[in-house]
Amino acid sequence: MKSVAATCVLMILVTSVTSSEATISSCSDVIKNLKPCVSYLVSGSGKPPGPCCSGVKALAAAAATSADKKTACNCIKSTSKSLNINSQLAQALPGNCGVSLPITVSPNADCSKVG
Repeated sequence: MKSVAATCVLMILVTSVTSSEATISSCSDVIKNLKPCVSYLVSGSGKPPGPCCSGVKALAAAAATSADKKTACNCIKSTSKSLNINSQLAQALPGNCGVSLPITVSPNADCSKVG
């Protein structure tokens, strides 16, 4: 009986840790994931580099709730305003990394429609 109880407690802990990791608590979380994409979005061409796609995939996994998606959108929007990004590369970034990201990488994104 102790092993069943221990297993249940372990499963609850693993589940709570996993779900808490998949949330966006600040812009620094978003920026950390997308930092490897900056040079590609500013002056790149072709397919994005591997570390960039890893960051995009991590962001897609972390943006699980409407609140996460809105936070990520607002962070991307404000950060991209200070960079001169190639809008075509930015729009194609999620698809080129093989993920579906319901957030537009653009300084003109309408974050009120995200979520």
